[in-house]
Amino acid sequence: MLVGGCLLVLVAFISLYPLSLVVLNSFQLSRPGQTLRYGFDGWRAFAQPFILQTLYNTFLLVLVRQLITFPFAVLVAWLIARTDLPRRNFFEFMFWVPFFLPALPVTLGWILLLDPHFGLLNHLFMKLPFIHGPPFNIYSFWGIVWVHCSLYTLSVKVMLLTPAFRNMDASLEEASRVCGSSPIGSLCRIIVPLMMPTVLAVFTLGTIRSLEAFEVEIMLGIPVGFYVYSTMIYDLVRWEPPKYPPAMALGTVFLAVLIGMVIFQIWYVSRRQYRTVGGQGHRIALTSLGRWKWPAFAFLSAFVLVFTVLPIVFLILSSFMTLFGFFGIENTWTLLHWHKVLTDSIFIRSVLNTLWLVLGSVTGILVLSLAVAYVVTKTSFAGRHALDFLAWLPWGIPGILLGLALLWMFLGNDLLAPLYGTSLILMFAMIVKDLPLGSQLFKGVMLNIGKELEEASVVSGAKWYTTFRRILMPIILPTVLAVALVSMITTMRETSTVVLLSTSETRPIAVLMLDYLVESKEYEKAAVLGAIITALVLVPAILARKFGFRFGIRA
Repeated sequence: MLVGGCLLVLVAFISLYPLSLVVLNSFQLSRPGQTLRYGFDGWRAFAQPFILQTLYNTFLLVLVRQLITFPFAVLVAWLIARTDLPRRNFFEFMFWVPFFLPALPVTLGWILLLDPHFGLLNHLFMKLPFIHGPPFNIYSFWGIVWVHCSLYTLSVKVMLLTPAFRNMDASLEEASRVCGSSPIGSLCRIIVPLMMPTVLAVFTLGTIRSLEAFEVEIMLGIPVGFYVYSTMIYDLVRWEPPKYPPAMALGTVFLAVLIGMVIFQIWYVSRRQYRTVGGQGHRIALTSLGRWKWPAFAFLSAFVLVFTVLPIVFLILSSFMTLFGFFGIENTWTLLHWHKVLTDSIFIRSVLNTLWLVLGSVTGILVLSLAVAYVVTKTSFAGRHALDFLAWLPWGIPGILLGLALLWMFLGNDLLAPLYGTSLILMFAMIVKDLPLGSQLFKGVMLNIGKELEEASVVSGAKWYTTFRRILMPIILPTVLAVALVSMITTMRETSTVVLLSTSETRPIAVLMLDYLVESKEYEKAAVLGAIITALVLVPAILARKFGFRFGIRA
């Protein structure tokens, strides 16, 4: 099948070619456009103490975040899916919200609260007679961990684990309770071991997302000299002259770590059988929390208030402050910064860049992911399984590494080099980044469409495109809208994937906010942009959630 073969080549090109360049160019010492010269200078950088410290910081931060959030995510997912916790659907939605929130605005809200010099919570605590200094320091290892707990580090785990808990047969828990086990005992000894494939998949994805973290670390780590691999790559590439070989070598190391994790996950799961749904179907019986019902409700309410609502509220307040962080001055509140930002030609250009980026990337994601899903599920193309795997591959690549790979891909190729500095390269990056999500959502829906519908259309004399337009498209239209909404959200909030690829002429709003925070230190303007980005993201997120519940794309 010619179309399937062309699609396989295209997906292989956008998935494998950039990554192979990262590995190959870790040995290349010349800059793009110069005579090729190879050596091991990039790898010798690992002998330098600051590179080793960066590796240590990265793995320690990932380990601590996983150890803190994973057990808590398991508990929250179990409470939402398997117990009689009041307002379970509300809590599930509130753990969705941080997944869609952009990291920069949320971090700015926490800076206003926990900065050691002007943080509001620090000032309130220092008024107590037994506290003589700021108890919190957001610019620290634990400050970074704290902010990540309010972002997708926890929420993505809850989103993925909740449906797995919901789909488990209640007879397993009942048998455990008959044997005298408590609800928590059943959770630890029966449910979690049986869910190990899902647990390992979520753990792997959580680790990848942790390695992808960039915005929080560059805002809270750089000021105190705390580097992780993503911020180190950012610095190496932006130095003059750029230090591409050590950046590529650092990316290669983490690519090898990610591949090793995936192989281990597949090996571990293949050693045993995990069956949680029998041939007689499954029943969902909610576990009674008894006297712990309202304490659990109060705890999750407080958690949502502190980690989700509080930073958003203070972010919005900070956008109206005359001087960021100073509550005690005269004329504390003003609309001046909103007026300056909204009338600034730089902001207007960034808005247009964002709209153009969203339009182009969402269109590309819909077309490419729909084509991949159709070939994989509705054709007999021999390479459909390879196509399915290659479409998944970008999901396992941290954003900063993907951006680095695409940067070298465009700079090192004479045919593609003219596209550098244009919006097309940003669109290409977001299409590659979101291809796995779109293709898998379309794939799941198409697998549930019976072949008899298409066969009836063919028997009636319709061509394949007529069958697709009149039979398949009306059925998958809700999924098309949901994929478009989710892709639009991720494109508007994404920073790490596009930060190395954007220029002053093509940067979207998220990158402009990063420039305000890191380069020019204009926190007031950054707060205004953060409020705008948060609003632009939350409204589509609510719509995406609504479409997800209604049409089966529920996490």
